[in-house]
Amino acid sequence: MEHEADTTGATPPEPLSLGRRIVVAAFDGWNDAGEAATSAVNLLLAHGEYERVASVDPELYFDYQYTRPTVETDSEGRRRLRWPEATLHRPVRRTGGTEFWVLTGVEPARAWQAFAAEFIDAALREDVTGFVTLGSMMADVPHTRPISIFAGSDNDSLRASLGLERSGYEGPVGVLSVLGDAAEAAGIPSASLWASVPHYVAGHTPSPKATLALLDRLEELAAADVPRGTLAAEAATWEATIDAAAAEDDEMREYIQQLEQARDTWDSPEASGDAIAQAFESYLRRSDGRGRDDRPGR
Repeated sequence: MEHEADTTGATPPEPLSLGRRIVVAAFDGWNDAGEAATSAVNLLLAHGEYERVASVDPELYFDYQYTRPTVETDSEGRRRLRWPEATLHRPVRRTGGTEFWVLTGVEPARAWQAFAAEFIDAALREDVTGFVTLGSMMADVPHTRPISIFAGSDNDSLRASLGLERSGYEGPVGVLSVLGDAAEAAGIPSASLWASVPHYVAGHTPSPKATLALLDRLEELAAADVPRGTLAAEAATWEATIDAAAAEDDEMREYIQQLEQARDTWDSPEASGDAIAQAFESYLRRSDGRGRDDRPGR
């Protein structure tokens, strides 16, 4: 049956957005090649004043043989144990504009559904309006080109309003996917950002260029200013350092040139717009069945 035209003069609904209270989440482990994602949320924490909202009991979620506690000396010279943790932080001062809650810590080893439920309940108590997960993956990409960011969502309305992709990947996932799914189930629109980090450097040093790319894309999604600190200078130094190493290694230099040619082909006007999504899904498939010690960021 055809629908009659709306003659009531009702205002059509506004496009769905992430709103003004946005959780930004990143975790150390499988989701964090080159420490790009956790470096992004740590920069948010460093450039704002935050307080803890919720933390989990480490006994419930972490395997201490996999993520061991550490011993540290405090400012008074006392040695203390520091346990693995995951914590949600909120801004101390409310600005009236877009604000970021920050969720970060170590990817849990068990009970992921209960873990996600704890933080989604806390987000609901905080009247959070949007949820963005940040991840980074090792990929066959050159360090000399802009870092590719896969920006996706399973929320139809959010994809339409923000120009996001929908991944066709099927297979094992990390805790970020569990949190995003739980947020959507609770009525909090969720998006994910994944940076592609050159695999030949991702496991050795932090990748500030990828961190900068994640924050640039987060700023676009949230329509809010995002601090970057000295990342631009750090990214330039990072790239120059790899250039210097490649200049002394003919095999590495040739390999990077091959990656550059492939990337330039992807970026050409004739190339498919699905290239980044395909690279993302290829990475996840390569990770299928790997042991924990092989995960990016470990």
